[in-house]
Amino acid sequence: MTDIKIPNVGESVSEVTIASWMKKAGDSVKKDEAIVELETDKASQEIVSPEDGVLEEILVAEGDVAEIGKVIAKLGSGSGKTSSKETKDANKGDAETKSQTEEPSSDEAADAGSALDIDVPNVGESVSEVTIASWMKQVGDTVEKDEPIVELETDKAAQELVAPRSGIIVEHLVAEGDTAKVGQTIARLGESNSAPAKGKPDAPSKGDEGGAVGGTPSVNKDSGSSDAVAMPSAARILKESGIDAADVEGTGKDGRITKADALKAKDNPPVKKSSSDKSDSAPKTPSAPRELGAREERVRMSRLRQTIARRLKDAQNTAAMLTTYNEADMSHIMAMRSDYKELFLKKHGIKLGFMSFFVKACVQALKDVPSVNAEIDGTDIIYKNYYDISIAVGTDKGLVVPVLRDCDELSLGGIEKGIGKLGEKARDGQLSMDDMSGGTFTISNGGVYGSLMSSPILNPPQSGILGMHKIEKRPVVVDDQIVIRPMMYLALSYDHRIVDGKEAVTFLVRVKECLEDPERLLLDL
Repeated sequence: MTDIKIPNVGESVSEVTIASWMKKAGDSVKKDEAIVELETDKASQEIVSPEDGVLEEILVAEGDVAEIGKVIAKLGSGSGKTSSKETKDANKGDAETKSQTEEPSSDEAADAGSALDIDVPNVGESVSEVTIASWMKQVGDTVEKDEPIVELETDKAAQELVAPRSGIIVEHLVAEGDTAKVGQTIARLGESNSAPAKGKPDAPSKGDEGGAVGGTPSVNKDSGSSDAVAMPSAARILKESGIDAADVEGTGKDGRITKADALKAKDNPPVKKSSSDKSDSAPKTPSAPRELGAREERVRMSRLRQTIARRLKDAQNTAAMLTTYNEADMSHIMAMRSDYKELFLKKHGIKLGFMSFFVKACVQALKDVPSVNAEIDGTDIIYKNYYDISIAVGTDKGLVVPVLRDCDELSLGGIEKGIGKLGEKARDGQLSMDDMSGGTFTISNGGVYGSLMSSPILNPPQSGILGMHKIEKRPVVVDDQIVIRPMMYLALSYDHRIVDGKEAVTFLVRVKECLEDPERLLLDL
């Protein structure tokens, strides 16, 4: 008997509501088949069956509340209420599948019996499929328990999948660049003495002709080379760059050409071996034009980049976006940072930056102007009484926006530590779905890249985003005197459907006041 428990569905979520049972007691279920839908105050999520069996007992009824970790059902073994028609159809499908599949050899059968399926895990709410970004272990490679074997990419983040036990990769079922459903088997892990599956080379991803996947030698039909083994991602780069794999020296295991090798060859094209071999017999043509290489490069967008593009365009199409501007004198904050930077570092173990002041200033302004911390849901307005600030972070793979929770309860030190941890996870590709969901307001710092002024785009379904910019010394008038001050332009983009112009200007002025007079933050003014 297997207990079906409420999983951890997100930070700060302690209980869920049973929205609907998709299976009844006595029903048979398959592995990874949805059995119940859970609902929180932020989103809904399905729980799938961990194995084949029968739903023996339902312990929590629809509409009732259950705490995280509570057992809500019991799954037993058996056939359940599967109809004779379903059984007949299933048997028919199995027979057809078997007839269309080549009979495995005795060695393969032995390997299959001892092999462990590597399935795509549930990587987050509302995520139904992932892209195989890169295989970190190839067919035939030995792996240790908890060693990364493949990098998965969703529309929000990248995640490494580790080996559940020690063994040997005997088969890849999904090639790099292809997509796989949650729960789908993408590889098989055999025992230490297992051999790679015979007659089952990895299926090449689209556009990989001429490359090799999973250790299968690539054959370049034009040059006749057959001894260059290129990884899938490397094969794509070489093909798009018009470089023969035989001309590239691989640094990977057994001389395989890695992605790094391909990128290096792309930047510094190697001398063609085929042309040098024929130089003695072929007549030389001094006036022949010099090869310029590829003038264009076509690369498929990552799922993360596709989602960024779609969400930003949706924001423009849906919201009535408008931007208001102001500027802030950063003198006082810069002086405070200079005076207390050593004490702050000694106590909190992290440097005092500008972002913590901006987070605190925005929280203060959000309390004064609640509409900027609200969102539109159909014909309703949802006002948020909490302050989860999204911090835009640029990474090599694109823009991600992790969320710092309950910023109104954090000190400057707590904010700096939280931002530091989120930034580190973003750079390492370790952000989870929970890390990037549920924000109420966003701060984007284009100033770190030198931006003097910009109009940030909303992060749906939020109604406001603050743009920070470069601090630059400029002449300003103070007490009828022209003085030089470190100034920063501030930009607030907002959804005019819910935030009026007066409220937007009031919000930005409040942020300006808190930055120019940081004591306001201490006195809650």
